Amino acid sequence: MIRLLVTSGPTREYLDPVRFLSNASSGRMGQALAQAALEAGWEVVVVSGPVTVDYPPSAQVVPVVSTQEMLEACLHALPQCHGVIAAAAPCDYRPRQVAAEKISKTGQPLRLELEETPDILTSLAAHRTHQWLVGFALETSDRRQRALAKLTRKGCDLIVVNGPEAMHGTHTSVEVLDRRGMVLLSLSADKLTVARKLIGLLPHAAAAAPHPGPSEKERGSLRADGAD
Repeated sequence: MIRLLVTSGPTREYLDPVRFLSNASSGRMGQALAQAALEAGWEVVVVSGPVTVDYPPSAQVVPVVSTQEMLEACLHALPQCHGVIAAAAPCDYRPRQVAAEKISKTGQPLRLELEETPDILTSLAAHRTHQWLVGFALETSDRRQRALAKLTRKGCDLIVVNGPEAMHGTHTSVEVLDRRGMVLLSLSADKLTVARKLIGLLPHAAAAAPHPGPSEKERGSLRADGAD
């Protein structure tokens, strides 16, 4: 039986005990992917940031908050899975320092120093052995070109391209691209319909041209950066 790892929802990077950086990801795409995979007879593990949607009862759900927590949960689940669909929208940046107390107004501009969070897709690609990897790319312009660059840079087998209208929406418009730049699927529909079509492509399409694994040097470099 195929065991699928799905990342879903946003992550939060706290500035102080009550404020955080995040985005409008609802988790609906991850929810739909979990449902479609279960319908196909697969086992599903969902690593999810904070969302209000309910995942299917048959899915194993691992709740997380920060991008670092999502990365650690994914790396823990990866060895027991056959493939990954990374539908989450983790924060790309976090504050260098988190205030211990609520930040009060001072009447002056507030300057935040941010640093990049670990890259979950890149890390999963570096640590996988037999697993196939599907990423998502939300782009506002030059969508196909940017998505293909992301696929290559992050080591995915397939990438799903969508736009900002997918955020918190019930419907989405996607293209699924492989590493040759071929469009395997182009569809505008509700997210469950899109998820069923995507699950129908897998795992054959993702495994058709397996991505070469990283060198030992690359693996070491990624681990030295904090399991990135």
